[in-house]
Amino acid sequence: MRDVRICYVGDSFVNGTGDPTKLGWTGRLSQNSQNNNLDITHYNLGIRREASGDILKRWEAECHARLPEVSENKVVFSFGVNDTVMENGQKRVSLENSIENAKTILVHASKKYDVIMIGMPPIDDEEQNKMIKELDIEYQALCNALEIPYLSVFEKLANDQIWKNEVLSNDGAHPRDKGYEILANHIKNWSGWWFKT
Repeated sequence: MRDVRICYVGDSFVNGTGDPTKLGWTGRLSQNSQNNNLDITHYNLGIRREASGDILKRWEAECHARLPEVSENKVVFSFGVNDTVMENGQKRVSLENSIENAKTILVHASKKYDVIMIGMPPIDDEEQNKMIKELDIEYQALCNALEIPYLSVFEKLANDQIWKNEVLSNDGAHPRDKGYEILANHIKNWSGWWFKT
């Protein structure tokens, strides 16, 4: 049996904030990928409100502590929405710094681990969504250049009524269980996901 260990590193969407089942998309993805040939150890390293600079500071130590050389080690990154939050009239993280932070993270991580990146979901804020979409395009281009698989989910979820309804009826940013299930299924059915059931 394959000893597979996955670190999911990111923000509140990785954490699964808003999901009453506490599974989020990461828990569902690991659960759906588990089979008789795979023993998946799942580490949710999502922290609410964290932007790319916060993740840059912590990802390496947190993954190192959880991914020993004896196992098959994988890291899923997903972050960026918090970079686009407006505070005191400006974005928390500039577009240039968001790209630079992601590049530094991905370059170093891909030297040690099997890495993929999942794009940012839309929220219930048209102005912020424009910035999220812009950053999503930049992250896609960065990952293409680094030859790291990247799944953009922005348009899929922006056009999904269940996602939109759950975000609207919850806190304006995070869905509930059905929204996270939809996101998990998009990733599970993506060619870049490692495990096919």
